Order: sequence, then structure tokens, then C-alpha cells
Amino acid sequence: MTRTFDHLVAEAESVSVDGWDFSWLDGRATEQRPSWGYQRLMAERLARARSALDIQTGGGEVLAGSGPLPPLMVATESWPPNIERATRLLHPLGAVVVADSDEPPLPFGDDAFELVTSRHPVTIWWEEIARVLTPGGTYLSQQVGPASVFELVEYFLGPQPEEVRRARHPDDAVADASRVGLDVVDLRSERLRTEFHDIGAVIYFLRKVIWMVPGFTVGQYRDRLRELHEQIEREGPFVAHTARFLVEARKKG
Repeated sequence: MTRTFDHLVAEAESVSVDGWDFSWLDGRATEQRPSWGYQRLMAERLARARSALDIQTGGGEVLAGSGPLPPLMVATESWPPNIERATRLLHPLGAVVVADSDEPPLPFGDDAFELVTSRHPVTIWWEEIARVLTPGGTYLSQQVGPASVFELVEYFLGPQPEEVRRARHPDDAVADASRVGLDVVDLRSERLRTEFHDIGAVIYFLRKVIWMVPGFTVGQYRDRLRELHEQIEREGPFVAHTARFLVEARKKG
């Protein structure tokens, strides 16, 4: 039986969006994954490191699934619900979770970690990454690229200016890394197909990924959401494209 718009809205509004686990979307939305396999690459580098820092760890899910951790493993997170979730998940694995405001400076001394990782960081403080890396240390990050899921963003916000569409470009990451003395040794980028199969999936996504449509609420966008619901019912999944890039950089030793 086809679920009504009101039922889908109520369901998506009531579910928790804590952590960085998107399993609620199973069967409701699909997203191609980058070919490089970030978690596998992260696990390989963690296995070789004696000290590592995971910045903006979210609920700790990616780090927890990356295999044995180094003897010294620290994760930072700013959002209180995620701090609690990450602590419960990572402490049994030997990782310390540090509450951090995501503003410089990082609460660590110079040359503290052989490896720094971050998956989908909201902000990237390159000077701080370079400062806390040991000489010869590595920064590995999968980041959201330019105009990611902008088909959905512009459905609600309208056409965005070119400077907004170009933000978070991989070329800027290379320039920023070089500026603080890091050598980029690997850079890859891909655009990946994403499908939303019902309006509940759209609402959940926008509630969870809060920077896509800043200040999003169902009440504010209810008419537009209803139009999109009717479009999906009539034409099938709403298709967008996710931008991802991988950057690996090393501090001169």
C-alpha cells in the first residue's frame, strides 16, 4: 500500500538523527560509493601507525569499523549527542573521545600524531592539521566536493551562485595543504548517483545533513515537500549527484 504524504512526513520527523549512521535510509535511498574505499584505506594506515587522531568523528562509526586501532588513538567531536555515542562505541576499543569545538586550536601539542584522519569534515583547519602531525606524518581525508547533491539543494533554495557551487573544490584543498607545508601524494574525485525513493528519505537526509538546506524544517518547506512527494510518486526516485574527493598529504620529515 502506498503510504500517504502525511504518514511519511510524520515518520521521518520522529526518527532520531543522532550519530552518522544512515541505515534508516536502507531501501529508501541509495548512494553510489567512491571507488577508493575510504574505510579500507583508513584501516590500512591505522594498522601502521602508533598514534592517530580522527577529527570530527561523528558517532565514531567509521573509526570503530576500521579494524585494530593504534596504541594511542584519539577522536574529536563537537556535537554533544555524537560525543556520547562515540564515547560508548570507541572507549571499549581503546580510543579516547575528546569534546572539541571544531575551532582552532586543536587541544593537542605539536607533532602529536603520526596519522590524522577525517571523513566528511565540515571545516578543515589545515594549519592545525599540519601542526599536530609528526614530521613525515600523514593526513587522510574523504571530503564532500563542490555542488554535492545540489539538485536537492536547489530544489528548495533555488539556483545557487557560482561561488557557492564551486566551494570545497579539490584544487583548493591542494593549495591549502601546500600552503601549510603538506605535500599532497594522492588526490581523487568522483561524482556519484544518489536516489531518494520517498519524501521521508528526503526529510531525514535534510534533518541529518543540516548544512544542505540551512535551517530546514518541514513546516517551512511543507508545500515544496508535498510537490516533491507527488513528483516522486509520479516519476520515480528523485536523482541527485554526490561529489566526493579523497586527499592524502604528508608533512615534510
